[in-house]
Amino acid sequence: MDRIEQFSTIAPDIGNIFRYMSVATGVPLLVAVVYREWEMILPMLSVPVTLFLLGMLLVRVPREEREAPLSAALMAVALIWLAMALVSALPFSLGLGTPYLDAVFEAMSGWTDTGLTMMRSVDDLPRTLLFWRSLMQWLGGLGIVSFTIAMASRTGLTQFRLYRSEGRSEALMPSVVATGMEMWKIYIVLTAASIGLVLLSGIPLWDAVNIALVTISTGGFSIHSAGIPFYNNPFLEVLVVPIMIAGALPFKLYYILYRQNGVRFFDDQQARLLFMLIALGIVVIAWDLVTLNATDIPTAIRQALFMSAAGITSTGFQVASPNEWASVTVLFLSMLMVIGGASGSTAGGIKLSRVVLGFQSLLWWFRRMFVSGNVLVPFKYDGKVIPKNVADLEVSRNMLTIMLYFLSIFVATVLVMHLQPTSFDSSNVIFEIVSAMCNNGMTAGFVSPDMADPAKVLFILIMWIGRLEIIPVIMLVMGVFKRFD
Repeated sequence: MDRIEQFSTIAPDIGNIFRYMSVATGVPLLVAVVYREWEMILPMLSVPVTLFLLGMLLVRVPREEREAPLSAALMAVALIWLAMALVSALPFSLGLGTPYLDAVFEAMSGWTDTGLTMMRSVDDLPRTLLFWRSLMQWLGGLGIVSFTIAMASRTGLTQFRLYRSEGRSEALMPSVVATGMEMWKIYIVLTAASIGLVLLSGIPLWDAVNIALVTISTGGFSIHSAGIPFYNNPFLEVLVVPIMIAGALPFKLYYILYRQNGVRFFDDQQARLLFMLIALGIVVIAWDLVTLNATDIPTAIRQALFMSAAGITSTGFQVASPNEWASVTVLFLSMLMVIGGASGSTAGGIKLSRVVLGFQSLLWWFRRMFVSGNVLVPFKYDGKVIPKNVADLEVSRNMLTIMLYFLSIFVATVLVMHLQPTSFDSSNVIFEIVSAMCNNGMTAGFVSPDMADPAKVLFILIMWIGRLEIIPVIMLVMGVFKRFD
């Protein structure tokens, strides 16, 4: 099957995704009307109109009567996310006059739940665009394909492959549609609860809604340039922490809680590891701040709690600048960011499940070395015994993904230090690359509108690659070059 035939099998599905997203992306228009920001109507309207027209064009592509292969699904998902960023940049360019490259950076950061920004002053943005940034992160939290499959209520092998290609592997229900619907029900309930919780801090409703949207999605965009410290509200910082954690926990736990009227969070390996890493982060970062930065103990504990939770959950909020910390502390926080939250959550990073699987596979390999070749050593994961042939495949796939993450971070760091010479310490540059690759959004100040254009392009690519867990983008690149062989 050549590339044209592959595209024809999946083009109508891509078109339907764009049509459904055109409806969702029209929501900020309501904000423009409510706050009488009439000058933002046309710029904001450009997104749903462009997506709808693009969708209508693609659904008219004659479909081949065959299921799309996995390679086509992987390439399609990579294209969908890239196209969404390119189109979603229009309101920033048309409404603010922002350079288009900076606008694409902002949009990609939004959809991938990264939180890095090219806006010099967020406080000066119209409310329409502030909400647009928050909405992109909220929709991107569970995934573009996940949203449209749930809304379209269609199932099939193509939909399943698109869903899995987006980096989602949870199966709460027998079908992809049912799973998507359950995930979004849980997500909406968590969002509503988050808004109520943030309101307890006493901040205005507008602020609470935007903070809740980007926190439960582990995004990290803020409606103020100063971020959370703008409010000078320690109670708000405390309330935000459990919301970040809630977004980074596997959603299957909430499903079990709802269906079985009870769940033990610490029975789940990912949840247990998440809380252990947060506790470790509090101890290590607080110790470093006290001993290396001469920070007073109450401030050190407060910053360590918030930054550890924001780092491991890939939320990106921060109450301190890593640029002011010792290099060893920055690298430790980078380690938390690389690991990220749980699979089946809104968090980025390598994922806790891969860390657990990697650790257990190492133990399994070592146990096999110390026994006779005739002895069968069972591989246990998540309380289940996995057949050897399946275990070997899953372990190899898991280690390949982890290796690709670290390889991507290494190559991107070398490239960006050549493209953007800087006085920043190398630990801070690594920190920024990890933040982009793992869709975190914390920054030491290296990422800014003053970066060279090639460096901005590199960061856009890193955010895109990291959100889709590398493989779909690799498949897209291979597909493009293979076409011209």
